[in-house]
Amino acid sequence: MNRTRTAIFATIAVLAFAGVSALVPQRAASRVPQSEGTEPIPAFHTEVPKGPLPATLDPKQFDDVLVQNAYTLASRAKRVLYQQPCYCHCDRSQGHGSLLDCFTGKHAAECGVCIREGLYSYEQSRKGKTAAQIREGIEKGEWRQVDVSKYQQAPVPAATK
Repeated sequence: MNRTRTAIFATIAVLAFAGVSALVPQRAASRVPQSEGTEPIPAFHTEVPKGPLPATLDPKQFDDVLVQNAYTLASRAKRVLYQQPCYCHCDRSQGHGSLLDCFTGKHAAECGVCIREGLYSYEQSRKGKTAAQIREGIEKGEWRQVDVSKYQQAPVPAATK
């Protein structure tokens, strides 16, 4: 009888641990530098989680048109942003796990790197690039070439649901 209780308790404990483990968010990845003298690639996720992603902040709470547009477009590309590193290195300074974290708070509103990377990710996803291809471009620094002036004129219309 004691063995049966022990076995049942052990089974319940294992199942409970497995259930809790499934609820823990995916840990962000980071790559080691390819050659000596280069820094590690900031944190990112290699795939989108099965559950919903966190919401980006409402663009209307910002006065700057560029920031409003960056947050609006980030809300349309959350799945892509979740899989991108952020080269302002907020993974170190703020514990961010990916570029999406910059837009779920006010960090991106104050960071030109986040804004450019977010706009780059959105533009490339609209061209049909995969998250991995976009990440490759970000790692090469292609986000620096984004023409932000076209996002400073008028607010981008909100997405229709």
